[in-house]
Amino acid sequence: MDLRPSPSSGRYESSSSTKKPYLSKSVSDANSHNQSLASILNNPHAGKSDGWWWPTSSSLPVVPEFAPLNPLPKPGSDLTRTDFTPYIASFSDPFTRFHDIQTHTKSTLLLDDQNGENALVACLREVPSLYFKEDFQLEDGATFKSVTAENLVVQEKLSQYLDVVELHLVREISLRSSSFFEAQGQLEDLNSKIVEGCKRIRELKETIRLLDTNLVGPARKLQELNLKRSDLVALQSKLNLIIYVNQALSTLNLLVASADCAGALDVTDDLQHLLDGDELAGLHCFRHLRDELATSIDSINSILSAEFMRITIQEAGNMDAAITSKFKARATIAINGEGHEAKLDEEETSNFRDRLLPFVIGLLRTAKLPAVLRIYRDTLTADMKTAIKTSVEELLRVLCAQPLDSDFVAGERVVDTDGGSSSLASRLRSLPPESFVQLLKAIFMIVQAHLARASEVKKTIEWIICHLDDHYAADSVAAAIALGAAAAETASEADGQITTFSQFSPPSNFSRGFSIHEKGNDVTTMSHLSRNFRADILRENTEAVFAACDAAHGRWAKILGVRAPIHPKLRLQEFLNIYNITQEFITATEKIGGRLGYSIRGTIQSQAKAFVDFQHDSRMAKLKAILDQENWAEIDVPDEFQTIVTSLFCPKSGTTGHGDDDSAVTATSQTEVVQSSSDPSMVDAGVPNKSHNTEQSDSTSTPPDSTAQSNDTNSRRSNPRMLSFGGVSYHMVNCGLILVKMLSEYIDMNNSLTGLSSEVVHRVVDILKFFNTRTCQLVLGAGAMQVSGLKSITSKHLALTSQVISFTYTIIPEIKRILFLKVPETHKGLLMLEVDRVAQDYKLHRDEIHSKLVQIMRERLLVHLRSLPQIVESWNRQEDTDSQPSQYARSITKEVGLLQRVLSRTLHEVDVQAIFRQVVIIFHSQISEAFSRLDISSQQARQRTYRDVQHLLGCIRSLPSDSKSNPPNWGQLDEFLAQNFCAEASQ
Repeated sequence: MDLRPSPSSGRYESSSSTKKPYLSKSVSDANSHNQSLASILNNPHAGKSDGWWWPTSSSLPVVPEFAPLNPLPKPGSDLTRTDFTPYIASFSDPFTRFHDIQTHTKSTLLLDDQNGENALVACLREVPSLYFKEDFQLEDGATFKSVTAENLVVQEKLSQYLDVVELHLVREISLRSSSFFEAQGQLEDLNSKIVEGCKRIRELKETIRLLDTNLVGPARKLQELNLKRSDLVALQSKLNLIIYVNQALSTLNLLVASADCAGALDVTDDLQHLLDGDELAGLHCFRHLRDELATSIDSINSILSAEFMRITIQEAGNMDAAITSKFKARATIAINGEGHEAKLDEEETSNFRDRLLPFVIGLLRTAKLPAVLRIYRDTLTADMKTAIKTSVEELLRVLCAQPLDSDFVAGERVVDTDGGSSSLASRLRSLPPESFVQLLKAIFMIVQAHLARASEVKKTIEWIICHLDDHYAADSVAAAIALGAAAAETASEADGQITTFSQFSPPSNFSRGFSIHEKGNDVTTMSHLSRNFRADILRENTEAVFAACDAAHGRWAKILGVRAPIHPKLRLQEFLNIYNITQEFITATEKIGGRLGYSIRGTIQSQAKAFVDFQHDSRMAKLKAILDQENWAEIDVPDEFQTIVTSLFCPKSGTTGHGDDDSAVTATSQTEVVQSSSDPSMVDAGVPNKSHNTEQSDSTSTPPDSTAQSNDTNSRRSNPRMLSFGGVSYHMVNCGLILVKMLSEYIDMNNSLTGLSSEVVHRVVDILKFFNTRTCQLVLGAGAMQVSGLKSITSKHLALTSQVISFTYTIIPEIKRILFLKVPETHKGLLMLEVDRVAQDYKLHRDEIHSKLVQIMRERLLVHLRSLPQIVESWNRQEDTDSQPSQYARSITKEVGLLQRVLSRTLHEVDVQAIFRQVVIIFHSQISEAFSRLDISSQQARQRTYRDVQHLLGCIRSLPSDSKSNPPNWGQLDEFLAQNFCAEASQ
């Protein structure tokens, strides 16, 4: 215990003598650190807290306030001791007291140290060390033995040892007697103060007893009574709550039994509010209340779901029977799908919305609307499939009982081998095209009725969710959406488990709106949850209608797929009826569903492509057969083909051929092409081609006037009816007309099947290539002599072929223009190159035919010129008795005249001039070269040669040509005549 000043005497006292060394050490330390102690003592304002050696405040002198020090002199001024007198006077008294205390303490400590050392030495010297051990105990056997039994001297001196220790203790006590008595005095003061304190405590306890009896007691009793009253009131409230809950459960059961979902939800709201609070905590009788509420809410959801399904689906079931009955009564449906949608009027729509509104709100409150919409989607899909299947079965009984059309092959009906009723697929395949279209129309109407109902349900739900602004139930719907959002969030947090309405706090009254216990969620979070829940409902609502459309597409595609082998074999108009009603069905259903139906689009496109492929293959086979049977004889062009050309390729010009535009049928008419044969009275007058195994007959020479007479005779014959295009008429053969008919059918397919325009263009290119190639093989390649039995390929055949090729080449640009109106831009580039390449092939083919005609005439000329040397040699041996040209000259002019008549009657004037221009050039060069190699020495030979050259030049002059020379067709033969026969010319 530290040294503390005594309050009574003002002296220092110590609580233990063991603290003196510490005091001595502290003082000695203070002496050893003079510099630190001096800094403390020099403080003129030191208080009692600055040193533990100061007396208490009662014995300390009052420290005077020191005057402020004079300002320090400037550097260099003189300082004297008198200048520090005020400072020294301020701490001289504290320093004097400290010095006295320090001197007294040193002397006391020195004395104590000496006495303690002497006393300790004396004790250690006189008393054995055994008695000073820390573990000295007489109970210990060894210690007792060493003290008593073994050392009797020690036992005898034990009292002496005690006296020595007592002596030293008395000395030590005497040294500290002043502090001891001072402490005893303080203890007596403390005892008196304790007695006084106990007295005051007794007085205080008596006062408290009086207060407790007179004041606190009644107040405490009042408090106890209040607590008891509160407990009784709480008990009464609990009993009333139990009665209320019991009545609510009974009411809830009655409301659920009577299908009053709105009232039942109100009751569940109140009970759920009680469960979420603490009112029912600890009531054992209601331990199953939460499960009972969950069961009731499940029952309510079942009722709401069943009513929702009844209103949306089941009430629409009578429409199928009505449509089927109507179809059976009329046995036909003459309307298409457009403009006959089963729409509700404004009043029916309003009634339907009012009926559906409470059930939708109830499902929103229970957060079951998305799940019910998913069930509704599956049910609607199944109902759509069932309705279509049932309707097909009912309608097939009527359609299969009808007699077959005359143009429908009875063998195509598929009947079971057992003679019984055929399967559904077989009966569908056995339907004629017209009946099948009627079946599709009936299905179209049934599907439209179902989709219209589904669309009305979709619009009603969207109206309730998004557009119920000014309606009386707008607040209820908004609150119900918020509740559903909270339930959806709770369900997501429950790892996909189904969330019942008991997992959140609903409002207490349905008609007055709702309020949500947010449970820590702020307004922003609830708004976000509401948007997500609303989006979920709208998505499921849209998916339901789309699923119904997709189911209808699948059934329609399945029905089309059953007849997939039949549709490509139909006529164009029959297939177009099926294709068009399918396109109308796709458009109408996609408009309701809001998405594209890829399955049905793929089915109809694949069947359309199969139709195009089959039609193309059949036309290719037909065209090949017709070409192989073609005799390449000119025929009269029926009015039908002129109408086709006029309507397709000349839409803006008047009819230039035969027939009247006002009464003309369109190119899409289904009139069969009459394959006319050539007129038997028309005798082939063409020049035979020796290279084609032709037979050449000897004929007598014909003078020029006889040639003119022959032309007049032929001109009087009736000209055949030709095919006109662009103001130009063309002679045609049977295969050319068939090609025109086929091209018109391809154009009809292109205009009707717009999605397959690229495929149609490919097929047109194929058939044009085939016709050009096969025609070239049959005519230029002489293949017709083997396949069609022609004895020879004459110039007439070549000319007619040139006309057909020229006509086709002329209409190719118009065909390209018409076809490419429907072709996508991405495919036009390559297809145009293909069409242009085909057109170039036709032009080359025509030029080769013209070259072949020129080659025929050149070969005939060379044949006659080979006999010229023998003829000239005979002229030199015999006299000239004949005034007529030679036989070879007459033969050449006869064959040239015959070729001229054939080509002039068949080919265009421009083509005839181009051909004979080359013939004239060949005649001039070959004849002049042949005569220049001959040895004409006699006079009679010169005269006969001059006569023959004149005859040949007369024939050359009469040939058609675009030469501008005078005389016409002047050339090398004229020069030869002028150089070698000037004398004969003058005679």
